[in-house]
Amino acid sequence: MPQAPAAPAPPRLRTKPAEEFSPLLRQIKGQELLGRRTGWYAAGLTVNFAVLAALVSGVLLVGDSWWTLLLAVPLALFSTRTAFYGHDAGHSQIASSRRINRGLGLFLGNLLLGMSSAWWNDKHNKHHANPNHLDKDPDVGEGVLVWTQAQAARRAGFNRWLTRNQAWLFFPLLTLEGIALKVASVRMVLSAEGWERQGRARVVEGLLLLGHYIGYVALLGAAMGPGKAVLFALIHQALFGLHLGCVFAPNHKGMEMPDPESAERWGHLRRQVLTSRNVHGSPLTDWMMGGLNYQIEHHLFPSMPRPHLRLAQPLVREYCREIGLSYAETDLIDSYRQALRHMHDVGAPLRQG
Repeated sequence: MPQAPAAPAPPRLRTKPAEEFSPLLRQIKGQELLGRRTGWYAAGLTVNFAVLAALVSGVLLVGDSWWTLLLAVPLALFSTRTAFYGHDAGHSQIASSRRINRGLGLFLGNLLLGMSSAWWNDKHNKHHANPNHLDKDPDVGEGVLVWTQAQAARRAGFNRWLTRNQAWLFFPLLTLEGIALKVASVRMVLSAEGWERQGRARVVEGLLLLGHYIGYVALLGAAMGPGKAVLFALIHQALFGLHLGCVFAPNHKGMEMPDPESAERWGHLRRQVLTSRNVHGSPLTDWMMGGLNYQIEHHLFPSMPRPHLRLAQPLVREYCREIGLSYAETDLIDSYRQALRHMHDVGAPLRQG
């Protein structure tokens, strides 16, 4: 059951919204929670890479057998783990050196996953700067899914049908997310935008993506026949996209969507807290969600190492209680329920027409 929100205490601080973040930041720095955890990441990356290597070896050893398809399940799980580490590198959580984080992002994202780290970082940083802002957050722009009734009203044809039924279609559509991320990455590398300014970086991105696709096809082609290879790839990519989507879905869907005036008036603390939702649970929840279940803390302190997020949570929650700021936290099932309810409500006018 979701935890009942605590009754807000009388504000202890009389500060403007733009200044509310500073006292919390001092607390976090005082606890040294922004310091790097290089050893923790080194151990985690080593284990993750070893498991991926074992799975690749398993595919080759089992070979042209239907049993090989079972290995697509753990491969999807640890591909998502790889994406989590790539995400952390993009936020400079792993190392203090920008070059090392950039190199890790290219290795984990482009080479191991076939996803452009530059494209992801650009999109994700825009989201972090203005979460749930209709004009500035690409994650709530009009796409296959829409997030407001104003967006829904503009839908026509097949898209209108999608919007009417988007809550029911949400999880099935997530199985396409892994492929969609790869398509967007290739489009970014091939686009003319940015080549004059980032030509060398684009070449590196493109070569690493090409290396991933060649290696992926070669692995499956060497291990099994064409039919099983295609089926293996479909299972792997579908589960990879579903896992990623199930991690991202609870974080912001159904939370506040500020208009431009509100977003400017709120300041950093309110802009991040009021648009984000935490998911509590067991250590398994933390592991499966890559620490992103502490979404409020992650948004407030994007460069905070993943293992410190759970340590920062009590400080952030208590601070929000003291200043009378709503702090959204629930369990995993209820977080999906809230997100799906929001998507269902967005499509409601189209179902009545």
